[in-house]
Amino acid sequence: MAKPLITVFTKPWTDPLPELADKLAGMGFEGVELAVRPGYQVVPENVATDLPKAVRLLEDHGLKTPSIAGEIDEATIAACGAAGVGIIRICAPIDMDKGYRASVDDYRRRFDALLPALERNNVAIGVQNHYGTMIGSAVGLAHLLDGYDPKQVCAVLDMGHCAVDGEPVAMAVDIARPHMNGLVNFKSACHLRANGPELEAEYQVHWTTHDHGGYNWRALVTELHRTGVAGTFCMPAEYSQQAGKHGQRMGDDVLPFLVKDLAHLKALIAEIYA
Repeated sequence: MAKPLITVFTKPWTDPLPELADKLAGMGFEGVELAVRPGYQVVPENVATDLPKAVRLLEDHGLKTPSIAGEIDEATIAACGAAGVGIIRICAPIDMDKGYRASVDDYRRRFDALLPALERNNVAIGVQNHYGTMIGSAVGLAHLLDGYDPKQVCAVLDMGHCAVDGEPVAMAVDIARPHMNGLVNFKSACHLRANGPELEAEYQVHWTTHDHGGYNWRALVTELHRTGVAGTFCMPAEYSQQAGKHGQRMGDDVLPFLVKDLAHLKALIAEIYA
């Protein structure tokens, strides 16, 4: 089985793309998941012209772009098709004013309307599970994506969020596997108490390195290999500020943690996918 490509989500950095490409290639990444968002190197309103240019620049630095995180609209789908980007990753918030079932129905109507553009451009929408008031688990992904061809609408399994929701690795992979199209996230979280012992307990989700998270990366890589998943392993580079502070670390503040996790993931792949 081919070894999976290791990519990194570019969310922490708004550096000029040539400088960022040099940095990420120098760290040993093989590709990126490009953030196509306001304030980043490619913005949604210029996606048609700027995304293909960005992908070519990244290729010149030895980096592939198998996925982006961006809007799911016909302009972005067409730009991905032109640039050779296979997956647009999104999350799926639930509108509690409508309720869960109505929100799922809304997503499915939106996906259905985009199926011709997805097929025409050979692009897939990838829905990632996310804790909180969102589609948060593998079982939630399976419910949302039931009946779709993963080549067009697929699951992006994120065990960090599954672990926070309480799903074990083998079960989450078993549930999500029929809906997957090769893209898997690798990041870790745990619950930390957010207040003192004299108060009724409150907990917050803390994003951390592989050795402090709520699931075992070796178990996930092993299960993905056993079930035939290759494709792309994406590292979202999400790490919380020091306990007691709010917000995500951004820019090069993530590097000590990301370097540690990248070395661990590379070692697991070299051993398990040998």
